[in-house]
Amino acid sequence: QVQLVVSGGGLVTPGGSLRLSCVASGVTWDNYAIAWFRQGPEKEREGVAAIAPSVYTPLYADSVLGRFTVSRDNAKNTIYLQMNNLTQEDTGVYFCAAVRGWYRGRYLLDTRFQYDHWSQGTQVTVSS
Repeated sequence: QVQLVVSGGGLVTPGGSLRLSCVASGVTWDNYAIAWFRQGPEKEREGVAAIAPSVYTPLYADSVLGRFTVSRDNAKNTIYLQMNNLTQEDTGVYFCAAVRGWYRGRYLLDTRFQYDHWSQGTQVTVSS
């Protein structure tokens, strides 16, 4: 019954903003670590941001630090990825992923880390 549904992708001009949402059903957010991944054209998948089931601050890839913000709404069981000052290098398919447990560390952004659940992808295109 666990399902992750992502939304919010679209077409935006350079310097613009988008907010992605990842809604989890069948689980409570506070028991899971959740991360955002993306894969651009001709590129390898990379971890973008992660938020752990703890009081610690979120994790970000160096390429998005200062521009992207991950947050949560416990009442809606939703994780958000606010993306500001977008560039063409941010173009790609974005996914959210979740793993049950009290994980925290930059390994959450590693593509080798095994997540329990994945959302479908949503396309983010940055172009003029």
